[in-house]
Amino acid sequence: MHILVVNDDGPPSNQSSPYVHSLVVALQSAGHVVSVVLPHQQRSWIGKAHLIGAAVKPTYFRPGTLHQDDGTTHDLPRGSDPADDEDDDGDEWILVDSTPASCVQIGLYHYFEDRGPVDLVVSGPNYGRNSTALFALSSGTIGGAMEGAVCGKRSIALSYAFSSRDHDPVVIAEASRHSVRLIEYLAKNWADGVDLYSVNVPLEPGVSQSKVLYTDMLDNRWTSGSCFRAVDASVPNANPELQEHNVRHQNQKAGEELSANANGITSRRSRIQHKHFQWAPNFSDVYRSVEESAPGNDGWVVKEGMTSVTPLRANFMHQSGIQGEIKLPDNDEPTLYSIVDSDVPYVQDLMQQALQRRLGQGRYKTISSLSDLPSRSAPLFQYREYERLDFEHVMLHSSTSLANAYIIRKALIRKHYLSNTISNWVTKHPDSILGKHFKFAFDFELDYAEFLDDALLEAYELRESLQKNEERPDNEKEWWILKPGMSDRGQGIRLFSSEDQLREIFEEWEVDESDIESGSERAEEEDDDEGENGTGVVTSQLRHFIAQPYIDPPLLLPSSSNRKFHIRTYVLAVGSLKVYVFKEMLALFAAKPYCPPSEDEDEVTDLARHLTNTCFQEGGSANEGTVRRFWKLDPHVPGLSPDWKEKVFDQICAVSGEAFEAAARGMMVHFQTLPNAFELFGVDFLVDSDGTAWLLEMNAYPDFAQTGEELKEEVVGRLFEETVEVAVKPFFGGEAPVNGTDHLRLVADLDLGRKA
Repeated sequence: MHILVVNDDGPPSNQSSPYVHSLVVALQSAGHVVSVVLPHQQRSWIGKAHLIGAAVKPTYFRPGTLHQDDGTTHDLPRGSDPADDEDDDGDEWILVDSTPASCVQIGLYHYFEDRGPVDLVVSGPNYGRNSTALFALSSGTIGGAMEGAVCGKRSIALSYAFSSRDHDPVVIAEASRHSVRLIEYLAKNWADGVDLYSVNVPLEPGVSQSKVLYTDMLDNRWTSGSCFRAVDASVPNANPELQEHNVRHQNQKAGEELSANANGITSRRSRIQHKHFQWAPNFSDVYRSVEESAPGNDGWVVKEGMTSVTPLRANFMHQSGIQGEIKLPDNDEPTLYSIVDSDVPYVQDLMQQALQRRLGQGRYKTISSLSDLPSRSAPLFQYREYERLDFEHVMLHSSTSLANAYIIRKALIRKHYLSNTISNWVTKHPDSILGKHFKFAFDFELDYAEFLDDALLEAYELRESLQKNEERPDNEKEWWILKPGMSDRGQGIRLFSSEDQLREIFEEWEVDESDIESGSERAEEEDDDEGENGTGVVTSQLRHFIAQPYIDPPLLLPSSSNRKFHIRTYVLAVGSLKVYVFKEMLALFAAKPYCPPSEDEDEVTDLARHLTNTCFQEGGSANEGTVRRFWKLDPHVPGLSPDWKEKVFDQICAVSGEAFEAAARGMMVHFQTLPNAFELFGVDFLVDSDGTAWLLEMNAYPDFAQTGEELKEEVVGRLFEETVEVAVKPFFGGEAPVNGTDHLRLVADLDLGRKA
């Protein structure tokens, strides 16, 4: 539907108009086209008035963050002001310096022609109830709906009967969703003879589970005397927003003491005194009339915590003959739509399972493509392979569309970029923990082995080490590990301690050009870091390399036959930007027992002793005992304290948090966060014999299937459920855990200021 929203409380304000923004967002999330025209300031108690003789001048309001007073008002609409961002096509509302009824006229006949005819006018949600005749006859909210009715449009006046000044976003969100369901029900089930409905929703937790009843309007009267209070003529008038706030605040609860009638009669004629007056009705008249009335009217229904729906004619009379309870259909409209589209069945099944367990059956609907959405602005969660994510939709619908990857993050996931990211950060922050947990690398570019000398010109420290190795005995040589900057699954990793060995490595890769180019297609900027199996490297990988000091000796565990292992940690980055480390880590072991490379008797170093990537091992999958839970490793290790695992985990958390900060603050060109995205990274650490955790690399789209079937539920299944809890549910209106969960430790909360 195309819905025109007006109100009498003005633009969003926590003081005087705290509900309208939430309703508009809820209507848009339900797939409706929403146009908004509001008074530029508080216009309560003005009924269906127009300001005769006054020229109505519009301004243009761009809503900001929900529940925060950061919207902006402009003299010209978007596109008319040269200072505007041409690419900014966000929501824009009309503000007019007139009444709610005038807002309806102007919205129906002078704006939004390109959106098609208005199907429904919704006036509200009012800041307070509009039950009983005493409220309704003066209500600007009902006046706006009445104006819509006399213009031939079906109209609904919506009011929220609050009992607390605590504007709880969760309660407001529930009331808004409940209101949208009721609005949609009434639009589909409009009774004959009804021009408008006056709806009163108690602003209480659980209101969506309470009854919704058709009601008559209680016919009551003012009985306590004047609704005005005499004030000192020299005291400045309160602004309309503050005046309305005070009126509601002073009379928000029933059962207040009845005010004494101050209209005394005097026998002596007095001279007229100069006075000013303020609107100060005694709402005890309303509450007393409700208490004394028979059940069933609108005031009584709201008092009992239920939603009242009063059918009205456009002559201030309720429509008789419509009675009983409204049975809203089951909430078959999902909270969100989801597309789960992974090439790996292991991942596909677990993410769908996580959504079902954490969101609940019926709270989301699985679709296969964006064309299945009821509208482009409907709430959407995409968990897809990177190349199939619709980032255009993500960018255009920042408040309703959530994706499982950032667009740009190579500052972390490309080995040579990660090395530069950390090196630059430590240079600027010498005390950074990264300086003690990352082996600084030398990166260089090389296409052919014959150009190795030229490539090493700037890597003088590497050259110096290799030259010194020529004179050192074997057991004192410094070994290096070579990694192609864009490789994955252990491809292209080699060990060397001399320039001749390094040259032989490159000569090994110089195969026919046709053989190389066959694999070059997939090594683009944002390919998965852990893709297809293989042991070779492709052309684009033969351009960027890093050489790092080889970590020796590593921590070896007697229970694992002294095989080398690295720790696979899962790190969740959310929005802009919170970083969480998943406590359930994996230990991935090499295929053969470790021996230092200097003691390897083979002519060529046996990489099976040194590489712990399971893809490198026979069959390309985890052998028995190759993948273990970190927290199940040996509790007692010679040379380390009994709490060595807790200390390693603390190091990993600290290093991970700072690494993301280094990328987010120091490499903003190559790592750009989005408020409506999150991403799971596989982060690898190696622990040396002293118990120090060294950061090795970070991987986007980690190969979760390497975990195997035995640990599938305990590790990856739980990870996905925690991700839904922390990253998905809060984005679509759920409550976010403040400091992470029992399984996800919050390690960085950077708040880079990039809002949806």
